[in-house]
Amino acid sequence: MKILLLLPILFSSIHYAQDAKAAEECFKKADYKCAEEQYSKLAGQEKIQKFQSEYYNNLGTSQRRLGKTSLAFKSYESALKANPLSAQVYANLASLHGQRGSKAKALEYVNKGLQIEPENVEMYLTRSRIYDDTGKKDLAAQDLNQILSFDPENIYARTGLANLKKNNGDLEGALKDYNRLLAEKPESLLYTGRADVYFKMKKTKEAFADVNKAISIDPTFAQSYVTRALILFDSGKDKEACSNLDKAVNLGYEKTILTDYYTRCEKK
Repeated sequence: MKILLLLPILFSSIHYAQDAKAAEECFKKADYKCAEEQYSKLAGQEKIQKFQSEYYNNLGTSQRRLGKTSLAFKSYESALKANPLSAQVYANLASLHGQRGSKAKALEYVNKGLQIEPENVEMYLTRSRIYDDTGKKDLAAQDLNQILSFDPENIYARTGLANLKKNNGDLEGALKDYNRLLAEKPESLLYTGRADVYFKMKKTKEAFADVNKAISIDPTFAQSYVTRALILFDSGKDKEACSNLDKAVNLGYEKTILTDYYTRCEKK
């Protein structure tokens, strides 16, 4: 009798595991509509709050990739309600508020999240971008160096410092940093970053070479297509540029961030 009572629980656990795997596979394939459906179902069924929070968090990210910002906010808030100690949810809310222009709210979530997880790279990167956007360059650099204090080889912090130079007009300094990083580790992120530096230096040929190299290394890195789109727009090749924007969005880049660029893709 005891074995019979345990069977429904066992089958239910197997079913949940299969559903969770299916949702994960949808997300990996960038099929965010499928992921949204799967994670929505999982979040509604899950009784353990920690897991429910993770499902709501993944649901929010899926909706974010689909451009459903309002729904993403609600899902992240449900994730936080289910688990108020989830640093990842704080990071996602901070990032989303930052992209939507609510800098003060973004900083509020970052600061709360860092109290829970003081060595969360994503939150320091988010806060650094906010500081950079608001002209607080010293604080932006401070956050990036803080990452390097506990993760000395972190590529995002190191490229972030190079980008601070780029954004501050020190293109030669940024180029030297990217050259040094690429000598150590030639990868897609770095070629894309250097392409943007070349683009701002009006070195179109070099920019194209780097961004194409980036895509040949990793055809799934969405930022490369955005960078190539900007170079193509500047070269008067709007149709090709728009195609690259679409590719970036299909790979998970948030379309709402590209709204201004997409105005050039509207049919006359």
